Amino acid sequence: MSEASARYALYYAPEPSSELWAFGSHVIGYDAVDGQERAVPSFCGALTDRWHELVSQPRKYGFHATLKAPFHLAQGVDEAALIGAIERFAATTNAAPLEGLEVASIGPFIALRPIGDASMLNALASNIVRHFEPFRAPLSDEDRARRVKSPLTERQMDYLDRFGYPYVHEEFRFHMTLTGPLHVDDRDAALAILKAAYHAQGGAHHNKIDRICLFKQETPASRFRIIASATLA
Repeated sequence: MSEASARYALYYAPEPSSELWAFGSHVIGYDAVDGQERAVPSFCGALTDRWHELVSQPRKYGFHATLKAPFHLAQGVDEAALIGAIERFAATTNAAPLEGLEVASIGPFIALRPIGDASMLNALASNIVRHFEPFRAPLSDEDRARRVKSPLTERQMDYLDRFGYPYVHEEFRFHMTLTGPLHVDDRDAALAILKAAYHAQGGAHHNKIDRICLFKQETPASRFRIIASATLA
């Protein structure tokens, strides 16, 4: 599959050796480092039989937080150039501190979100969106039509047309998705399960966002894989 057909994304993902990576990858049932599925976690209780269905959406993308949403490469840009740019950017950009992460509902989804002040994290994400914009091909008509199916504000529409994604800058909310959209009954049950599991074996004391990972989707039917990463200064 050619680079032109693939999609790339700049995500935050914790170190593969970390408790947080193990927790998130087991929750969604997929490890984006080795490309292998993971068994349903033992803590899922009454939801065990349906767990993989409930997390099918985040499983496609791997455990992550979006920094720059999936995009095709701009004409004249190749994968090696993007990787080199990520390494140079990371060498001169500071990590963003965190007070921690907590399991919470974000609309119909369950995700990890920052505790306390996230202003430095939001500034980092905005910087990444702008800095890597030259690497992004314009949205296709099909991709834009898919995005505008969701109700968007005037500012979100402007960001969609300028950056290929509506939830950037002031609209950005850092989160690491753990489930797909859930019915309220499933959501309450899954929230209780994930809160307990996160505090028992997750990265409850995770205190910085210090990596940029390049994820790649070879085809529309493929799951995203981590193909490169760089540690922030």
